[in-house]
Amino acid sequence: MNCTWNPAAVSPELIALTTSLGAPSKDFVILAEGNTSQRLNDTQIVVKASGAKMANVGPEDFVICDVAPLIDLMDSDIATQQDLIAYLDAGEHGGVRRRGSIESLIHVAVQSLKPTTFVGHTHPTALVALLASIHQETAFDQFVYSDEAIVIGSTLYVPYAQPGIDLGRLFLAKLREYWATHSNLPSLVLLGNHGIVALAETASGVEAITEMAYKGAQVRLQALASGGVSPLSNEAVKTYFEREDMAERRRNLSGN
Repeated sequence: MNCTWNPAAVSPELIALTTSLGAPSKDFVILAEGNTSQRLNDTQIVVKASGAKMANVGPEDFVICDVAPLIDLMDSDIATQQDLIAYLDAGEHGGVRRRGSIESLIHVAVQSLKPTTFVGHTHPTALVALLASIHQETAFDQFVYSDEAIVIGSTLYVPYAQPGIDLGRLFLAKLREYWATHSNLPSLVLLGNHGIVALAETASGVEAITEMAYKGAQVRLQALASGGVSPLSNEAVKTYFEREDMAERRRNLSGN
């Protein structure tokens, strides 16, 4: 069994991040959408269990999964969706079947390239609207206001794939391509027709990136409705990343 159930290993930080992202007023997820994870050690993550609602999770709504076997599964040419479901099964506890989220592969893909403390995957309405539009691939190619550039940092777009092993494989492949070019990971991954993934070393960083991406989507949608988006110049954004005060602001706001 590659995933286990141990509520005592779930940190208060992960619970707080998950319930905050799941708050109905924020419009980031509804029902049992979305998932979060925290790096437990060099080989394992704690990830939200399938079917648990983010708004009211408790420690019992998470499972612990080994990273390496799930990476091997994505790299396998013969592994199937049923194999993934079996891998994520943490057994029955208290009369409830505990299984890692079907999108757990997103979280382990991140860890396979760079140890990352927190990962948050949500489906914010404004972002899904933008990522379901004809602009999905290019919407975040350029930034449209300064704090967006500072908090979000670098982004990666991943085309649509069915959640599960298909999405996991594509997500991992795109992350590897990004790493080969940048020797680092993006802070925000945009999933076509699906949602977003925020990566940070702190829970508050994941929340800040998610909130800023949500505002960025709203700004773009309104700008498009007003005739089109007028982005910041590449030179202006480059200056933000070179300035020491802006780097400090980024560390304080996004934890990266």
